Amino acid sequence: MTFEEARSLFPVLDSVAYLNAGTFGPLARPVAEALESGVERDLTDGRTGKAYFEETLALRDDLRAAFGALVGTGPESVALTTSTSDGCGIVLRGLELDPGDEIVTTTDEHFGLLGPLGASPARVVVVPPDPERIAAAVTSRTRLIATSRVLWTTGALLPLRELRERCGVPVLADGAQSVGAIPDEATGLDFVTISGQKWLCGPDSTGALVVADPERLRVVSPAYFAQRSYEPDGSFEPHPGARRFDTGWWSNGTVRGMLAALALRPDWWAERAAAVAATCRRLLAPLVELVEPQTASTLVSFRVEGEAAAVVARLREARVDVREIPGRGIVRASCGWWTSDEDVERLAAVLAG
Repeated sequence: MTFEEARSLFPVLDSVAYLNAGTFGPLARPVAEALESGVERDLTDGRTGKAYFEETLALRDDLRAAFGALVGTGPESVALTTSTSDGCGIVLRGLELDPGDEIVTTTDEHFGLLGPLGASPARVVVVPPDPERIAAAVTSRTRLIATSRVLWTTGALLPLRELRERCGVPVLADGAQSVGAIPDEATGLDFVTISGQKWLCGPDSTGALVVADPERLRVVSPAYFAQRSYEPDGSFEPHPGARRFDTGWWSNGTVRGMLAALALRPDWWAERAAAVAATCRRLLAPLVELVEPQTASTLVSFRVEGEAAAVVARLREARVDVREIPGRGIVRASCGWWTSDEDVERLAAVLAG
């Protein structure tokens, strides 16, 4: 598939410089068609019957394998969730922490991680997103390092595998801005969350959680998928693997839509995303104050004169879609494998104007 053929799958790109996959990725025709056909089938044939459920369960297994292949693990390590926030909550509840435990996180995390951290009974230790500061904060009471692989604020990449090896403490990696945006593997990490609707361009309310060792995490909010068998008193035998952490039903069309989104990614996606992000930084450097982390990703963050929200609104009027990072005075552009040089040139032209 050529770059032009790939872009043609996304109708929105005909009119919008879509630079906000860090919030929601653009929707491709095959994904929309899978969703529409699923709803039409449900409408005409109903959402019941043994064949319907068996087919959908089989598709869920296919999706589990597809998510696993994306991050270099097997399907037995993958749970289907509704978001990265959902996955973070599963981990924080399942670890059964107490007030004597500590979790190390950073100043630059999204509430999707911070919310579950704050709801846990453990003491949360917050440090700047610097590997040395993170490692220095680890003590004998630290039960978890919980941070992002790619920071949603600056786009910086954190060396989480190296921290895991160095500190000997389990790591929960929020993969909302990494999985699908850059080559990212779950190998060497204990927990990795995946967002389906961001860089993977899947349907709304889709995601996954990768659990290296499902036996170490308790099922504390069991959905129907948690059990292989159960008793009248509610006791149950959990499914083997991470399937026990699945949080709920996805419609047949939603599963098909997510599979379609994963299947349409071309072989050259990572190289293209990195190249266009570099082009974006080069074009913006004379115009704005770039936030340039030591190790950059496909998020390009920058500061502008005046209110960031006003700049985002002006760009939206010009059909350039970016976002503001609240409270930081930062504007953020997301450069995906579907992003053209013309898209980032439009961004630069509006900023220059």
